[in-house]
Amino acid sequence: MKANIVLIPGDGIGPEIVSEGKKVLTHIAEKYHHSFRFREIDMGGCSIDKYGIPLTDEALKKAQKSDAVLLGAVGGKVGNCSWYDGTPDKRPEAGLLKIRKEMGLFANLRPAYLYPELSMACPLKEKRKSGRGKGSSGGFDMMIVRELTGGLYFGKRYTRKIKGITTAVDTLIYSEPEIRRIAVKAFDIAMKRRKSVTSVDKANVLDTSRLWRKVVEDVAGDYPEVTLSHMLVDNCAMQLVNDPEQFDVILTENTFGDILSDEASMITGSIGMLSSASLNETKVGLYEPSHGSAPDIAGKNIANPLATILSAAMLLRYSLDLDEEADAVENAVQQVLNEKIRTEDIFTKGCRKVSTSEMGDEIVKHI
Repeated sequence: MKANIVLIPGDGIGPEIVSEGKKVLTHIAEKYHHSFRFREIDMGGCSIDKYGIPLTDEALKKAQKSDAVLLGAVGGKVGNCSWYDGTPDKRPEAGLLKIRKEMGLFANLRPAYLYPELSMACPLKEKRKSGRGKGSSGGFDMMIVRELTGGLYFGKRYTRKIKGITTAVDTLIYSEPEIRRIAVKAFDIAMKRRKSVTSVDKANVLDTSRLWRKVVEDVAGDYPEVTLSHMLVDNCAMQLVNDPEQFDVILTENTFGDILSDEASMITGSIGMLSSASLNETKVGLYEPSHGSAPDIAGKNIANPLATILSAAMLLRYSLDLDEEADAVENAVQQVLNEKIRTEDIFTKGCRKVSTSEMGDEIVKHI
């Protein structure tokens, strides 16, 4: 396979972790006889320093023409940094919002799974920590599929005086096509996993949720191999901490997904292990770790690159349809953890501490 992959190192620890993601992807290409062409663009604070804006049109066009984008992190104020002195549209994070909008990235994927080797960091009771979920007895391994460009965050809003009383209004709106396309994405992902979708809504109260449920059920008819269930969002929030193993793919709208994905990330115990992806209606996607730019440790070669490497595995799986190669990367991460190889953030007594670049080397060695 030939693929054009755009790299966005970004700010803080971004260049260090993206370098390790590229290292792993390059090894995959060599081992499985693919041809990956890498192009690097600036976004975030580094782009502001060079061009005065967080994302240039030229850089955006390169991303739009790619097969996939791997991002490190953007932003993070350090010392006398002037990145945040300007208007919101000139700040580092504006580049991320712009690239999401211009690439039509409506589907956010947030996996959450518990590695048994890191179970001591999980805040759940011991009975919830017995494994990773996939093929294990206990533990959890889920994918939250969140609609990213609609709903309450994008509806009409205002704050005004109504009969002398200051009143704020936010409008929650969803159309059938918006719901259908995110549902299709979730069912497609379920077909690559354990073939189960839990659609989360508030259909007992909200009209948008009743439409959501109706459209999701209609989409489910095209996927007879996938089991669909519905769950109210308040119950889902409870079930995530009570019995997370029951979930395979969670499908939900923007606001609910924002909250539930953060809750799910907490029960994994380590944000340094969490990958994510944002996809559009084609197979093109933006892949990034869930953590930030960590400017306090930038340049020290101690950052954990595993979230970025796991994001690269998602890139292989969802944009390039290379499931075997994605499995190889994920299995290598598992083997490295089994051998008690750790970066500083997940280091515990009895383990071997490695640097950012050494962790990338270990993943390559285990593929």
